[in-house]
Amino acid sequence: MDWTEDGWFYQADVFDLVGPAISSTPDLRGDPGLDDDWWTALRGALADLAEAPGTKLTLRQGWIEEVFPKYLGIPAPAEVERTTGHGDLQWANLTAAPLKILDWERWGLVPVGYDPAVLWVSSLLVPAVADRVLEEFSGVLDSSAGRVGRLIALAEMLQAVDRGYYRELAPVLAERARELTGVRPPQEAGSEHRR
Repeated sequence: MDWTEDGWFYQADVFDLVGPAISSTPDLRGDPGLDDDWWTALRGALADLAEAPGTKLTLRQGWIEEVFPKYLGIPAPAEVERTTGHGDLQWANLTAAPLKILDWERWGLVPVGYDPAVLWVSSLLVPAVADRVLEEFSGVLDSSAGRVGRLIALAEMLQAVDRGYYRELAPVLAERARELTGVRPPQEAGSEHRR
């Protein structure tokens, strides 16, 4: 729960001990073999979360305006449609049996489609799972707002590559960005890490 009172921002969290995450890293390295019920539960959880009132902005417009030209080679959208979301929905923050969503400190108002888009970019080394994410969340990810969410997730991961993380993902991230924008991402963004 988040709230603001007398100019101060407060956050209260409830913790439970849960089973191991699907992956020890945010990016997926192998197919976890998740069944249809798991995917249904994830879709339902994100739909329920979207109904909750969000109070904080997870990704600032200024950051979006900075990373789009730098990492995607295109101007940022003037406006970004938002919904309440987790803000860090990747494989180290999900459990398999049963589904639990972990690590809630970034939850708040996220770009529409951002949560499944983060899961998608985190899955790109396992094409069958990345395709499943696109299939399960096609309703949002194929929309105009969802396309922006996908681009934001790609830009965020390309920024992480630029900082030395997820080097194996760099070529596939660049290719997915090119497919969505029609523009090859700038070569200088993370080039020292892509060699």
